[in-house]
Amino acid sequence: MSSAPASDPQPSQPEPRPEAAPAPRPKRRLVFDDPLDQQSSDDTDRGWGERPASAGSAADLARFLDEKPPHHV
Repeated sequence: MSSAPASDPQPSQPEPRPEAAPAPRPKRRLVFDDPLDQQSSDDTDRGWGERPASAGSAADLARFLDEKPPHHV
């Protein structure tokens, strides 16, 4: 037997650092604004499903095919 110390087969790894505690959430504040003063998505053409205006016959054909009634299939 040898008098040399036995070597560790796995290299020593530094211990993982403890995770920092998450920052506390700021408290919600009360807002007394009139909600009807704000614009909703329904107030815009985009909210009603309208597409932005585009030029070109390919865009017109795509819109026609998308908006075709089911009885025209």
